Amino acid sequence: MAALIMVRPDRDWQSSGGLFDWTLEYLIPRLADEKTAEWLRTIVDENLGNLWIPDLPDEAQEEIYDLLRAGVVAAAAHELPPAAVDQLRELVALTY
Repeated sequence: MAALIMVRPDRDWQSSGGLFDWTLEYLIPRLADEKTAEWLRTIVDENLGNLWIPDLPDEAQEEIYDLLRAGVVAAAAHELPPAAVDQLRELVALTY
């Protein structure tokens, strides 16, 4: 199953459902905004397969961008194959 993260207007990232879930699972415990963390948990639990970051509050958007930039690639390098790490680098690039 393909999944999609709308990072910014006109900037989206597509991945497998597994990598999408892994990315949200990375974010969930790190988010200070509990409502956003709960929403991301719902997306994973309900297998919704898409996240529109621009629909979130501004503070939550910035927190997600910061978390992705700060460590998702390094975390993935320890757990995922190189091709998945490369895809996550593409996601991080879209946050700028």
